[in-house]
Amino acid sequence: MPMNSPQGNINHSAEHIETDRRPPAEGIALCLSGGGYRAMVFHVGALWRLYDAGWLGKLDRISSVSGGSISAAALGLAWDDLQVDASPDRERFDKFFVKPIRRLAEKTIDVGSVIGGILLPGNINKRVQYAYRKHLFGNATLQELPDKPRFVINATNVQSGVLWRFSKPYMRDYRVGEVKNPTIKLAAAVAASSAFPPVLSPMIMKLDPISFTLNSGIDLQKPPYTSRVVLSDGGVYDNLGLETAWKRYRTILVSDAGGKLSPEGKPRHDWAQHSYRVLELIDNQVRNLRKRLLIQSYIDNERQGAYWGIRTDIADYGLENPLDCRYGDSKELANISTRLAHLNNNLQERLINWGYAVCDAAMRRHVDHTISKGVCPYPDAAA
Repeated sequence: MPMNSPQGNINHSAEHIETDRRPPAEGIALCLSGGGYRAMVFHVGALWRLYDAGWLGKLDRISSVSGGSISAAALGLAWDDLQVDASPDRERFDKFFVKPIRRLAEKTIDVGSVIGGILLPGNINKRVQYAYRKHLFGNATLQELPDKPRFVINATNVQSGVLWRFSKPYMRDYRVGEVKNPTIKLAAAVAASSAFPPVLSPMIMKLDPISFTLNSGIDLQKPPYTSRVVLSDGGVYDNLGLETAWKRYRTILVSDAGGKLSPEGKPRHDWAQHSYRVLELIDNQVRNLRKRLLIQSYIDNERQGAYWGIRTDIADYGLENPLDCRYGDSKELANISTRLAHLNNNLQERLINWGYAVCDAAMRRHVDHTISKGVCPYPDAAA
């Protein structure tokens, strides 16, 4: 083959990259992004709208990262009590899902975890796990999640450089392998998924190598990868939680509570703040690339579904009767810190209303034209 042939150049100089060309299945997946408590509460509103519209029970998979994983795990734990296949019951949804999330949102758990992890025995992430157990999940494990929809809580494996997936039937990393029917506590899985670097990361999980299914990893199924797994925030790899849904299903719904990178004329030079700024740049780039892929797939009819974001202008959906939310106020909500820090009642209600309203617009415009206009959960809260 001539050396100037494009195919010749590809074969001889490019790294071989595995691709999955299987067509997506006819199912529905929901992806919940990261973004700390801001994301956790915003997603409550979106989930509430899907519940009211009768769409929550149609989901085949819920894939989440970081703050979205807090909401997803709480939803999974409450699933049987919600009776999603019956007529929507707002009091039931509020009691079993919304109120527990809101109680957690009243607590600041990041500062105490950092200080305790520095000054006392144990590490920071262990203290985050303790806070999740105390305020939301108790001692529940992955085995207490429902069989359907499949809940997938995503973290980033720092050792292998790919996603580590927690779910009821297995936890796995395609390079390291899988452990079937894991009994890891929900609090630990969520703490791994929300281990934002450098402060709350890493989460270290010690495993028995013989617990892995034989030959289930492609190249790293050996110690130390199978004995000491080092995990960080799922958003490091995929801040939309898109990866584990995109490869599987044709209909993809994405709820994005991520922020927008602001310009910084005089960036800090000290290592801590400069490192944080660089992490923000990386996160912003990864998010934008995945969002462009998603939107283009809708345009090309490779996928169906809808995207809604905390920074979305609800007027862009072109509905004649969107829920009344002022875009200027929603941008204020989008600028709330992504910390795991106290949110007052008014901010919580406004975030829930906004998640509900923008999900309502996206679903009615792009997914299901039979859905009636929704009613915001907290009509007396400021928009």
